[in-house]
Amino acid sequence: MFVVVSAETRSCLCCSRRTTPEKFYIEAADDGCLDVLAIDRVSTEMTLTVKRDIPASAEFRPICGLMGTIHLVAGMYLVVITKKKKVGDLLGHAVWKAVDFDIISYKKTILHLTDSQMQDNKTFLSMINSVLQTDGLYFATDYDLTHTLQRLANTSPEFQEMSLVERADQRFVWNSHLLREFMTQPEVRANYFITIKSSCINGKVFEWSIISRRSCFRAGVRYYVRGIDSEGHAANYVETEQIVQYNSAKASFVQTRGSIPFYWSQRPNLKYKPKPQISKTVNHLDGLQRHFDSQIILYGRQVVLNLINQKGSEEPLEQAFDKLVASLGNGMIKYIAFDFHKECSRMRWHRLQILLDMVTDMQDDFGYFLVDAEGKVLLTQEGTFRSNCMDCLDRTNVIQNLLARRSLHSQLQKMGVLHVGQEIEEQTDFEKTYKNAWADNADACAKQYAGTGALKTDFTRTGKRTQWGLLMDGWNSMIRYYKNNFSDGFRQDSIDLFLGNYAVDEADWTTPLCDTKDWKFLTLPIIMVVAFSMCIICLVMAGDVWTETLAYVLFWGTASVVTGGLILFNGRDFVDAPKLVQKEKLD
Repeated sequence: MFVVVSAETRSCLCCSRRTTPEKFYIEAADDGCLDVLAIDRVSTEMTLTVKRDIPASAEFRPICGLMGTIHLVAGMYLVVITKKKKVGDLLGHAVWKAVDFDIISYKKTILHLTDSQMQDNKTFLSMINSVLQTDGLYFATDYDLTHTLQRLANTSPEFQEMSLVERADQRFVWNSHLLREFMTQPEVRANYFITIKSSCINGKVFEWSIISRRSCFRAGVRYYVRGIDSEGHAANYVETEQIVQYNSAKASFVQTRGSIPFYWSQRPNLKYKPKPQISKTVNHLDGLQRHFDSQIILYGRQVVLNLINQKGSEEPLEQAFDKLVASLGNGMIKYIAFDFHKECSRMRWHRLQILLDMVTDMQDDFGYFLVDAEGKVLLTQEGTFRSNCMDCLDRTNVIQNLLARRSLHSQLQKMGVLHVGQEIEEQTDFEKTYKNAWADNADACAKQYAGTGALKTDFTRTGKRTQWGLLMDGWNSMIRYYKNNFSDGFRQDSIDLFLGNYAVDEADWTTPLCDTKDWKFLTLPIIMVVAFSMCIICLVMAGDVWTETLAYVLFWGTASVVTGGLILFNGRDFVDAPKLVQKEKLD
């Protein structure tokens, strides 16, 4: 994710907030900076002033930057970064991770609210905190993290003169909505996942990084946001760039992932895998066309790697995707279906080489971006692989990791780090760094979308599938099941509130948070628990007459099974559904 903070922080990495009953004063920690941002707590007006205008009585608190403001029931709130951690230096520019935050009310009191309004305001605050505390907010003060190296190299002088927020790729600026009051003076941004490693091969030290940029368009959680929207934005869309720097030469390789780009849904209903539903009321080709038009403009030729199952509940999605891409008739798009689970079943992970062999010539043809030490562009990347599975997480990350390895091998040889005939796999220390970094990337993407770390990371970390990895996948799958059914509604609401997809109107407030459940919500679970308990009691306290005991067990067992079946049949009534989003966004 990306965040942007006030221009007052661009001269240094720390600033301070001074507070009076009437105003907030934001000043840079640099003694040479005289300007101060003053925010009126009543009118919300923002002006630039100087340090001598700050009252001596103002309360002082150091902060690391401003993320913006947001309207809640109690009025306006200021969101600030209070703690940061340095991730490393990317191409000579410091990159920081935002670790802690504060949400400060403009109002001095909330006593003007009713009890129900206070409760709603408290819920909204917890939603904002939920997004802020999700691991994955990064920022830099003097480098544009939203663009790839190749995009930055192909810009005009006018683009270079723009402020960072003006030139940022808005797909990846996650606090754009919070910055609407600051749009005249923002300068810092943050990212979804970044790892920066200093490595050594053959005595040659180089910097190696992964940047995964998660789009804030059609953002959400696993089962509540699938497919695309009317603008062609895909759910769980992530642009991943692998960067290498050696002796001032730079290289990068870009891949993308995103939900299957037509209109489909998979709403949670208490079943382990809800059946995907393809919409029958919309023109899928229009949305698909918009999606790939954007992909081609941004990245060039496209190779679509569809990794979903070609049997069972996923089969209709694969067939529809294949047919729609063929209907486009666009020579810039190549569609490849690879049934990951079938090919790699029974621990046959070596069969991933089948897919790599299929795309080797295409990857070599696409190439990668390369700039020499003098800044001369030697190579450009002419196309990208767009990978997807159902969630665009576990299977997708395994394939992206393997494609990135091939590119990295070529880059390091071109830069003179690897000798001819050497393989990355032979470099024990770097190989461990590489595998762990890609596994960490998988975990970061998965936690945002599915609520747990990624599956299959034992293969990414070790190069082989293990029994322990299978056990951990089972554990994570159980956690995902619980979160997807019983807490993802709140997480989806949190994201929609943070991104401005839902706006609180304090002047005309009617709560959308009240969710009145019908009789089934409490009655059926109580009946099932009572019936199951009685069944167990009858078994434990069996009498001398076994026919009587059997009759009781059958009665209560049948009651619990029937009730459980009714709960599953009405599954959507029992899951935690979003309350803020529009219905058409979920269907």
